[in-house]
Amino acid sequence: MSADVVERAEAPVIEIPAPAARATEATSRIWAATWPKLVAVAMAIGIWQLVVLSGWKPVYVLPGPLDVWSELTTEMGTPEFWSALATTMRRAVTGFALAVVVGSVIGIAVARIKVLRAGVGSLITGLQTMPSIAWFPLAILLFGLSEQAILFVVVLGAAPSAANGIISGIDHIQPQLLRVAGTLGAHGWGLYRHIVVPAALPSYVSGLKQGWAFAWRSLMAGELLVIIAQRPSLGANLSYARETADAPRLLATMVVILMLGMVVDAVFSAADARMRRRRGLLVDR
Repeated sequence: MSADVVERAEAPVIEIPAPAARATEATSRIWAATWPKLVAVAMAIGIWQLVVLSGWKPVYVLPGPLDVWSELTTEMGTPEFWSALATTMRRAVTGFALAVVVGSVIGIAVARIKVLRAGVGSLITGLQTMPSIAWFPLAILLFGLSEQAILFVVVLGAAPSAANGIISGIDHIQPQLLRVAGTLGAHGWGLYRHIVVPAALPSYVSGLKQGWAFAWRSLMAGELLVIIAQRPSLGANLSYARETADAPRLLATMVVILMLGMVVDAVFSAADARMRRRRGLLVDR
């Protein structure tokens, strides 16, 4: 028997998972990531119900989960609820998108230009720690009670996180990688597009996730303070429920806001996990 025949006979056989096996594995992974969250939600609802049963506050002030669920299902059957939800999500997506563009441009410039790093670096961190509610007097003074005032604060709330994310990512790129890229002819925009931005992506995604949290909080504060006629929103619903002492509606709206935040966080977490898995930074067990 020839040597090449023996070599082929001893070569390891690589098994390719069948589609059904891949689907089962994906389902198991999704369930493993989901059931802890379901348990946490169940525990929170149980504690809520126990507090209501304790009689700490009257039920017209602190209704139970079933009353709030009934109110929520009723609200979801009205066009006003979906109109308010659409307005809030449109503002959130628009403000966050603008913040990502502004923060990314500033972050790349600050990370690569020493003069800007010395002058602007600490200012970005200061803006990130500044409470978004503090910007609203200025925003209302500049733009009045308008959509522009809300977007102004949302962008200021989220852009510093995006900028700091990409700055941190670029700072942690190995110098050898940049030198090799330069040796191979990567310069200017090509260097950033193919080397710098992909290498900084993990920190950048973390910054975007944090930026979304700041944007969402800024938006809710804005919708409570800046109520525009004929434009219902989740924040306006909260304000109306408070003014009319409608506790079930108030808590139902808060549940919707919480769930939306959790859904977006799950999307960012899934994107982060997929990216780390592709880079070999996350091993499935």
